[in-house]
Amino acid sequence: MRVIFMGSPEFSVPALRALAAAHDVVAVYAQPPKPAGRGQRETPCPVHRVALELGLAVRTPARVKRDAAEHEAFAALRADVAVVAAYGLILPPAMLDAPRLGCLNIHASLLPRWRGAAPIHAAVLHGDAQSGITIMRMEEGLDTGPMLLAEAMPLHPRITTPELHDALSAMGARLVLRALAEQPAALPQPADGVTYAAKLTKADGALDWRETAAALERRVRAMTPWPGAYFAVGDEQIRVHDARAEAGQGAAGTLLAPDLVACGDGALRLLRAQRPGRSAMPMADMLRGFALPPQLAVPAEQPAASGGIGRAP
Repeated sequence: MRVIFMGSPEFSVPALRALAAAHDVVAVYAQPPKPAGRGQRETPCPVHRVALELGLAVRTPARVKRDAAEHEAFAALRADVAVVAAYGLILPPAMLDAPRLGCLNIHASLLPRWRGAAPIHAAVLHGDAQSGITIMRMEEGLDTGPMLLAEAMPLHPRITTPELHDALSAMGARLVLRALAEQPAALPQPADGVTYAAKLTKADGALDWRETAAALERRVRAMTPWPGAYFAVGDEQIRVHDARAEAGQGAAGTLLAPDLVACGDGALRLLRAQRPGRSAMPMADMLRGFALPPQLAVPAEQPAASGGIGRAP
């Protein structure tokens, strides 16, 4: 089968490798190289690098929505199907309709839960009991297309975003091969249970001590490694890499022990943290030369009760 692959981050790499081994990948679309590192050298994304390693043709348009020449080039590939996995650009109808079997998306959630840009983070943040992969046929709406296949996996109570990312990445590669082999009938998504996971910002990592300790522990697990969970001590931003919800009582932000902070309900034990310009380390090691103040600051506004990727319910 003639396949166009469209993806950019590490999540997409296993699917690209699997498709290249089983089908004729006629082109790979990826985000353009971006400046990275101290020297700000133009650096290709993970999918771009692997495509070159596999000897595949790579295209990196900065935009595709209104580029008629790009639409024509895409159609000229005469692909049977395009497979999209975290590509990063919205495809217009001219591209969605060009392949014979349309464009299939590897989406990292059990649709219609967590449509949008950050479904893995959202599942961890909101304490979902399960997650999974949905293979859907793309249409103009945001992750609204009919579903071909879905597979679920249970989530253990301490799962992190990197753990879930890697598990779903491998699952997606396996499931898209099955979708191409079996070509199952597409079924519409359920009308109820729709939730959205918006694109993350740095602000999503802020720890607001008025939230419950359980919610803050999930935020640490969800926002590591990026955008990172953090709180302020004076002019420093302390990044939290690991934490655990425990019993405890006190005004939000009050230090109950050198590494234990009172929350809106319960307390958060800080297990591993990082000061600016230093390496992450166990909290006990950090506290040998750095003491937290008795009262940690809370933001001026109350946290939202629910909604989006932001504050957990």
